[in-house]
Amino acid sequence: MTGWPQAAFVVVVIVALHVPLGDYLARVYTDARHWRVERVIYRLCGVDPDNDQRWPHYLGALLAFSGVGVLLLYIVLRAQPVLPLSLGRTGLSPAAAFNTAVSFTTNTSWQSYSGEAAMGHLALAAGLGVQAFASAGVGMAAGVALIRGLVRQRTDCIGNFWVDLVRSVVRVLLPLSLVFALVLVALGVIQNLDGTLGTVTTPAGGRQTIPAGPVASWESIKLMSGDGGGFFNANSAHPFENPTQLSNVIAIVLMLLVPAGFIRMFGRLAGDRRQGWTLLAVAGVLFLLATVCAGVVQNAHPGTVPTAVGAAAEGTETRFGVPGSTLFGVTATSSADGAANSAYGSFTSLGGGVLMAGMMLGEISPGGCGSGLYGLLMISLIAVFLGGLMVGRTPEYLRKEIGGREMKAVVLYHLVTPAAVLVGSALAVGTSNARTAVGNPGAHGVSEVVYAFTSAAAGNGSAFTGLNSGGTFFQIALAIAMLAGRYLPMIFVVALAGMLAGRPRGIATAGTLPSHGPVFALMTVTAALIVGALGYLPVLSLGPLADGLRHALG
Repeated sequence: MTGWPQAAFVVVVIVALHVPLGDYLARVYTDARHWRVERVIYRLCGVDPDNDQRWPHYLGALLAFSGVGVLLLYIVLRAQPVLPLSLGRTGLSPAAAFNTAVSFTTNTSWQSYSGEAAMGHLALAAGLGVQAFASAGVGMAAGVALIRGLVRQRTDCIGNFWVDLVRSVVRVLLPLSLVFALVLVALGVIQNLDGTLGTVTTPAGGRQTIPAGPVASWESIKLMSGDGGGFFNANSAHPFENPTQLSNVIAIVLMLLVPAGFIRMFGRLAGDRRQGWTLLAVAGVLFLLATVCAGVVQNAHPGTVPTAVGAAAEGTETRFGVPGSTLFGVTATSSADGAANSAYGSFTSLGGGVLMAGMMLGEISPGGCGSGLYGLLMISLIAVFLGGLMVGRTPEYLRKEIGGREMKAVVLYHLVTPAAVLVGSALAVGTSNARTAVGNPGAHGVSEVVYAFTSAAAGNGSAFTGLNSGGTFFQIALAIAMLAGRYLPMIFVVALAGMLAGRPRGIATAGTLPSHGPVFALMTVTAALIVGALGYLPVLSLGPLADGLRHALG
């Protein structure tokens, strides 16, 4: 099953599964009881789970937890040679360790190292694996906090960060990752602690050691959490990570599952399921638009080889073909996951531009765990504001007035990622040492740099492989972009949650703009496209659009 039937199957499965998952998520975050294992965790950490936090305290806990995560992961990566199960791997250099620690703590999973050659089993499981759960839990907590801000009224409290984090990991991510790890093992994904599957003789007569490890357990959480980093350097193009077309479809579903469930949960907690269906429609329209555009340009790109084979097959896996690789790429860049079952740098110029645009829209179709939902809500507030201007009324969302303070937080949220992308890209192309890292000249070289900073700031982690990002400049610059792109938006999200929680809910009147239904969904889609175009169209014109035009003109 390839092409449009595969895409249709994925959409049907996600629509079906997001309902029970979203309903379960709503129960998880509103349950008044704490599980016994959760109480043990709170006691060990000295946390009062019944303490409802004001937004500055909630945000402070979130940032402190993430900061400690960066430090601990940095130590693990540097100290790898003295750790058990290191498989003889050396420690990462200071710049690479800093980049990688920031990368996985921010849920980006940008990898400037070769997975199977650089990482031992303990560093993967206790370092990267722990952060795959924790970083996704942080994003989920921020998303829940914003929902509470919209739902609660006349209060300055938005919940308890530690409770939201622990429940996200213990009640959601761990059970789902265990189930799907077993599914992946049954489909042929490798799972062992041996380090290798033995040594074989290659067709050329050489001897090659086949690496292996705890791949299935890593694969399930890397896909579901939005982390996306591969156990192998080839990521999900490697047959040990993604052996069949069925495993490829399951991987696509896993990248979309939790973000879609969060949208359903929003409708439940808001007391109006139409709100969830409307946001799901927004995410679905943007996702299908990206899928159609990428599919068309990948199959209709000019050139001798693409014309001969009927599609741009370079860099794609024969197991999945161009349609399966295109759908996977669109999913990875629309869901903030960043996994890859093909070489994105080998996509056509416009096809790579579609992947880039998916990240530039804020990865809201449906985005990452928690981050996708709050991204959708932030663009919905832009739509509400524009709608209010058109009818001459104070903008309202869920019967709450959106005033000047709130809109300042929304606008700053939308400015952070473009600023990180554009400033970082400008510094890179304007620095001679950085320019030597670009593998291709001209417009495609610009695309490589812009893609890298977009991927870092948007928390995606995928890359165009022509860029050598192992130098000190890119290690540090991309890490800074990850930190800015992850935590500055979260600051505005949590602050906005606190502002909204203190507002009363008004009464809906005949003049109130409904925040559900086809009209509002269309307004939100339009707002997303306008905001994305205003921020990124000039740089897209210098990169993938110019490159595509050059190829089209021969």
